[in-house]
Amino acid sequence: MAQAQAMVDTHPGGSNLDSHQLADTIEALISCANTCTQCADACLSEPSVADMVTCIRLDLDCADICAATSRVVARQTAYDATVTRAVLEACIAVCSACAAECGQHGQHMEHCRICAEECRRCEQACRTLLAAVG
Repeated sequence: MAQAQAMVDTHPGGSNLDSHQLADTIEALISCANTCTQCADACLSEPSVADMVTCIRLDLDCADICAATSRVVARQTAYDATVTRAVLEACIAVCSACAAECGQHGQHMEHCRICAEECRRCEQACRTLLAAVG
């Protein structure tokens, strides 16, 4: 059992959301945050780093927003759907932007291809959870 699932399942307060969907989203957010951080770092090592400024910025923004979103959606005590919706919507927007930017470099830079795929996966997980939040 994944760590996020174990924590969701053992929370004494429970959640109104499907525990598997919530845990899967938390895991996707954490993975995306780490992938974006690694992609930004790899971009900094590219010979044409000046051409990668937008990509690096979006990677770092996406990493920060995914990390924050993972923490907000993981909190089940005194759950606030309004806040959850807002952070998920922000995360969807930045994941989409980062995926598009990294996708432009993906044919020439494997780290950007991987990052674009991870951002799309995270964006979809957030969309699915957002639909459940209502």
